[in-house]
Amino acid sequence: MSAYRFSGPVTIFHDQHLPEEAVPVGYAALIDALNLRVPLPRELSAISPRHRIYVQDGWRISTPRHAPSADLEGHLTFALKYEGVDLGVLKALFKTTGPGPIEAIVRSRPTGSYSRRLWFLYEWLLGTELDLPSAGQGAYAEIVDTDLQWGADGVLVGRQRVRNNLPGTPLFCPMIFKTEALRAYAERNLAARAQQAVAAVPADVLARTAAFLLLKDSKSSFEIENEHPPHDRIHRWGAAIAEAGRHPIDVPELLRLQRLVIGDDRFVQMGLRQEGGFVGEHDRSTGMPLPDHISARHEDLASLVEGLIAFDRGAARHVDPVIAAALLAFGFVYIHPFEDGNGRIHRYLIHHVLAERGFNPRGLVFPVSAAILDRIDDYRLTLESYSRRLLPLIEWRSTDRGNVQVLNDTADYYRYFDATPHAGFLYQCVERTIEVDLPAEAAFLQSYDAFRRQVLEIVDMPDRLLDLLFRFLRQNGGTLSRRAREKEFALLTEEEIGRVQAIFAQSGLAAAGAGHV
Repeated sequence: MSAYRFSGPVTIFHDQHLPEEAVPVGYAALIDALNLRVPLPRELSAISPRHRIYVQDGWRISTPRHAPSADLEGHLTFALKYEGVDLGVLKALFKTTGPGPIEAIVRSRPTGSYSRRLWFLYEWLLGTELDLPSAGQGAYAEIVDTDLQWGADGVLVGRQRVRNNLPGTPLFCPMIFKTEALRAYAERNLAARAQQAVAAVPADVLARTAAFLLLKDSKSSFEIENEHPPHDRIHRWGAAIAEAGRHPIDVPELLRLQRLVIGDDRFVQMGLRQEGGFVGEHDRSTGMPLPDHISARHEDLASLVEGLIAFDRGAARHVDPVIAAALLAFGFVYIHPFEDGNGRIHRYLIHHVLAERGFNPRGLVFPVSAAILDRIDDYRLTLESYSRRLLPLIEWRSTDRGNVQVLNDTADYYRYFDATPHAGFLYQCVERTIEVDLPAEAAFLQSYDAFRRQVLEIVDMPDRLLDLLFRFLRQNGGTLSRRAREKEFALLTEEEIGRVQAIFAQSGLAAAGAGHV
């Protein structure tokens, strides 16, 4: 008889409706039976009496032949086999069960791949050895099933005869599922497509394209935070982005980036937070915090940042670059280690990984922040995909300073999370910069150069006036306004104005993106 009481058929599980009456299994059953305070996986599993497998409303419904034995070993084996590795659930479970039940599973199946994986994960997550002799036989089993989730190259571990291909360390290791959409993105080889996109662009045009896209990204990153700083701060941050990937991430580097981001530090505590933190608003009448997201406890920041640094220097260099960028950057923003500047540094870390891995063409920065700004609602939904599930688990109280003080242990919530939506969103943004922004900007500059050459064949004028003429035409739908004819360009004849307007109309520049010249 099982030591834990597992649920029978239900139609509602933890306030979530099932598509039909079914028995929760795997992680769902374990969370319920052991009363684990962890974020529910994005997709839960259940067994239906009907012989049909389908996914609906966040549930994967399987058939009776998939049903595990109603005990700890059965549900853990089901989870690893069909649901992948959920480190947050597993660590909470191991801390609840203690070593005895896991040792019993391994002793009963000493050569079983799932028992050896559980054995490794227990010791890896809790940093303590079970009372078990080293495995003497059995083929090496991968900890991460790479048919289900992204893993790293991995190293062999003789004690359990496993390959540790987890994409991180016990201090920081989010996971990403290999959805059909993410598989398709990875197979498109966007890095090669970016190289192809720039191959036919003249060197001088490419250099100007790179400069514009860099400035666009820097400006957009501030706009996402609803900030409109002076141009010198935008250019300084752009210069920092241009150097992304040249320096490994460590605490001094993060502090350097924060100093660059914060223009006036008189009212901002620089460095790692010394108190709680949240993203949200305050009640206008009471000043009570109204959090949308609660940051990691300041007591946990040192170890969490250590985990980010270890990830950047290890697994980030051995998994798909966009996957690595999503794990590092979104992990950072959930931790929120600084009082201010987290959002822009979070987006800088995307550039850092892509540049360090040679994903983008040399000297070129993808304007990822601009793509995010254009899809700002999707960006917020992506951030909320985890924050919404995290918030109910955090116990907190309001402080006298209108901040939050977290009362329970939350560090693991930031170490281990499902970053699948984040990777999908980032892939969409990167693809957009390669397929749309990069070619559009290069085409614009080439058309603009042709426009300038043709206008100079009609009338000689300095660059300043040429640029002004172009802006006036853009602003007035391709026609030079009466005011411009009478003032700045009063010396042009009607015949010259007509020819200039015709050149502009034929150039296609009227439909080009704003922000140029």
